[in-house]
Order: sequence, then structure tokens, then C-alpha cells
Amino acid sequence: MAETVLITHNPVGEHASEDEKDVLVQAFHVAEALEQLGYQTRILPFDHRSRGWAQTLQSLKPLCIFNLVESLDGDGRLIHLACSLLDHLGISYTGAPAEAMFLTSNKVLAKRWMHLAGVPTPEWIIPGRDEECICPFPGEYIIKALWEEASIGIDQASVVRASTKKDLLARVSERSLGTGRQCFAERFIDGREFNLSILAGSDGPQVLPPAEIVFSFPPGKRKIVDYRAKWDESSFEYQATVRSFDFPPTDAPLLSRLTDSALACWRLFELRGYARVDFRVDEQGGPWVLEINANPCISPDSGFVAAAECAGIPFRELVGRIVADAARNR
Repeated sequence: MAETVLITHNPVGEHASEDEKDVLVQAFHVAEALEQLGYQTRILPFDHRSRGWAQTLQSLKPLCIFNLVESLDGDGRLIHLACSLLDHLGISYTGAPAEAMFLTSNKVLAKRWMHLAGVPTPEWIIPGRDEECICPFPGEYIIKALWEEASIGIDQASVVRASTKKDLLARVSERSLGTGRQCFAERFIDGREFNLSILAGSDGPQVLPPAEIVFSFPPGKRKIVDYRAKWDESSFEYQATVRSFDFPPTDAPLLSRLTDSALACWRLFELRGYARVDFRVDEQGGPWVLEINANPCISPDSGFVAAAECAGIPFRELVGRIVADAARNR
């Protein structure tokens, strides 16, 4: 009898935004790939309020849970709860463990860990903890949501110029009020942007071909992958941010440094299954880690899937390797 893999994701409401709906696309394609691999599948939206949900999981005795939970109740800070509950139930699941999900989803906490480990990450500031600020002034900064992924809350107005710490803290607080999300600011690196995807394997993590986001923006427009660039296919920003896997030989030393840094992040946060590390490279050629995406999006048009295809790994094999890693970590 075929083994069962259950797929769980955050519930998606009728009036959900595009970034929220994307998890349904992921669940559908993951189920399709698993069935092609010979598994029985069932999609079961995560319900942390129902004892029946946990009882259903235990009664089905799955090989593992394919964890696609990205938030709960619209709040990214709850992303680790699915992992914690599955740990409590003793059920194996794909991707990062609860501790890694929490550490990487809180962007400031992740930056603290990277800073202490010697992994370059742009200086930051957050209201209430500004005593740790080592930001240069005057300077340019980008204001981001502390917990949210998928470029939620980011637009051209997110990049600001501040002359003092007091000025920057006021901008962050204003942004938090306007978006309804806790925000922080980090030094804006006005340079090249790279994504490095990592996939677990039987011989250890494999860094997939590096991707660069090539911006075709007019002068005066900030080169950032904001919400429109990521989700609004009809927008200029979406059309003008093109993913490229083609590099000249002169980029080889830089790509090697990016690969080493991505693996350092994988080890530092004890990641599993799959992950993506986002970088900016400054004018001097220095790479800076912006954030670590544990369990990144694996929709067919995602950057992770594109990197896997560039490495000759079809989607079905990609899903199979993620499940195999979960089985090894049972």
C-alpha cells in the first residue's frame, strides 16, 4: 500500500490577496507531483483551533506532512506554530524545524544571529531596541515589516533618507502605524540583487544556480523587488524585474562568495529541506545577506523552482527530495 503524505497550508479566505492565494497553487502542484511519485495525498488546511485536526493527522499515520503554512490569522509571526504542533504530535514534516522557522521569520532576530556569526548583513534599527543601532547617518534605509515575507508592505516609499537616529525611528514608527505591522529599518544597499536557493540531498545541501534580479528601471526609481514586482503581473515593476542565471566569467569569484555565505546561513540556522537566501552586493563587490527564507515559495513560476530547473532538477524530483529529507529527519 502506498505511503501517505499530507499537505497542509494556512487557510485561505474568499477575499484573500494574491500572495495569500499562492499557497493553494503550491498545494495543488505538490499533490500532483507526490501522486506521480507513487504517494497517496490529502490536502488539509491547518486548523490550530481544532482538536479534530490533530486527531485526523494521527489517525491517518502519514509518512510526513508537507508543510506549506506561511502564516496564521494573517500574521507571519505565527508561522512556526504548525511546526511546533507537529513536533508535539510526533509527526515528521518537510522543511525547516520550528526553531529555524521562528529565527528566520523574525528578520531582526535573524540579523542578530548573522551579525554574531560574522555573516555580513546590513545595519538595522527597530523602535524600542535602538540601543543596538550601529547605523551610519545620514544615510538611506529601507523600512520593512518585521515578520512578513513575500514583499508584503514594501513599495517605493519604503526607501527613505534619514539624517539622524531620531529621524529614522520616527519614519519607522510612522510606517508601522500606516501599515498596521511592526516594522524595522535596515541600511539600503543600492546594488545588485541575488537569490541563492538551497535544496537538501542525501549527501548534504546543494546550492542551486545563483539567480540575479535584473532591474530595468528608469533613473530615480528605486531598484527593489516590492509587492507589485512580486505579485502584480500587469505592473511595470513585475515586467521590469527579470530573473537571470547568465553570468560572465568575471563574476565567478563573487558567485563563489555568495555560495559560501548561503551555505553558512543554512548551517547557522540548521535549515532543512529547502531554503533561499537573498543578497545585495554593494559597489565594492561585497555581498550582504538581506534575509533567509526557510520553506520558500515553490509555485511553478517561483524563483526556487526556476533555479532547480536550471540545475536540471524537474519539479517532481524537487518535491521528492524535500520529502526524502523529511523522512531522513524522522
